[in-house]
Amino acid sequence: MSHSSTWDSISGIIQRDLLLAMRRWSDAAMSVFFLVIVVSLFPLGVGPEPAVLRTIAPGVLWVAALLTCLLSLSRVFTPDYLDGVLEQMVLVPQPLSLLVLGKVLAHWVISGLPVVLLSPLLGLQFGLDGEALGVLVLSLLLGTPTLSMIGAIGAALVLGVRGSGLLVALLVLPLYVPVLIFGAGAVTSSMAGIGGEANLSLLGACLVLSLFLAPWATAAALRIALE
Repeated sequence: MSHSSTWDSISGIIQRDLLLAMRRWSDAAMSVFFLVIVVSLFPLGVGPEPAVLRTIAPGVLWVAALLTCLLSLSRVFTPDYLDGVLEQMVLVPQPLSLLVLGKVLAHWVISGLPVVLLSPLLGLQFGLDGEALGVLVLSLLLGTPTLSMIGAIGAALVLGVRGSGLLVALLVLPLYVPVLIFGAGAVTSSMAGIGGEANLSLLGACLVLSLFLAPWATAAALRIALE
């Protein structure tokens, strides 16, 4: 398969899923509203003490981003599974892993990219300075695609199972822990003045690893679910 044909397949899936998401914009907006509400509740509950807010900010923002991704995982494959589109995807000549990669990237644009774009505004509620906000944005830019890649594996494994929302959470939350630790650790290290480069490098390594392995594992899980 040529590189142009490969990219055409991936971009076609991304454009299709983004178009469908625009038609069901309320579903995508729900995740964004959830993120904003959850993050905004912490300053109200903890209190206005700046030192306390800055201390909890990395963990709160990253946990909220993780939960936002988790909330939207049911929309990655279930609509196409119910419509019979997934069965057609298995039959096309392009590798299923490439089509899966396109769907996961579309999921990240819908649910992960808004988290990255909103993070500076949300970080200001906790009194983060410019450097910490920059590290926060970079850590989310590296970490949220990894969350989508890992989550896609779990979503494929429980496809068609009753009560799959809770089951996928149980499957992927343990796998999310390293990304959560590295992401929050990068911001915390930056705030402590020791730099977050080490944690950001680990996040980058997780992203590269997930880009290579997650589409293949997700495609294998989808084939099993469709049999």
